[in-house]
Amino acid sequence: MADDDVTLSGEIKGKLVDSKQKWAEEGRLMTGTTAAPTERLPPGQRLVETWPVLDLGIKPEIPTHAWRLFVDGEVESPVTMKWDEFQALPKTRLTTDIHCVTRWSKLDTHWEGVAIQAILELAQVRPTATHVIGHAEQGYTANVPLSVLDDDDVLLADTFEGEPLTPDHGYP
Repeated sequence: MADDDVTLSGEIKGKLVDSKQKWAEEGRLMTGTTAAPTERLPPGQRLVETWPVLDLGIKPEIPTHAWRLFVDGEVESPVTMKWDEFQALPKTRLTTDIHCVTRWSKLDTHWEGVAIQAILELAQVRPTATHVIGHAEQGYTANVPLSVLDDDDVLLADTFEGEPLTPDHGYP
């Protein structure tokens, strides 16, 4: 394993994932402060004023020199991008609500990052592509229909409320 590789596997990972999933279902250890609900709040969600930290108890430390973005599969031009190359791409700002699957919501959040459409354009997605699967640290994946991902309001965000994301919330 190279010095830049960070992995969590085996029985420890399984226990951490199982525990955190159970806690999320119960709303345990939520660090957010509960606020009054509004009509913008989806059913079953609770409004928070702060941004909860939900992790496996271990925050991977990924130095920016080791960070990579890979786009491959049903594309004409596979992309491998380093952090500095990603940071050099044009940035987009947007304001949106967060509705987390662990049943909390935060309204009117401000983000900055690279529009996913810019990344998809660089990769030249083939017409046969229908879905994108994202792979992240600690084995997380997300499968998203390309028709949903390719919207004007989808970013690979690196800034939240005018500040770089923290490791608690996905930096880098």
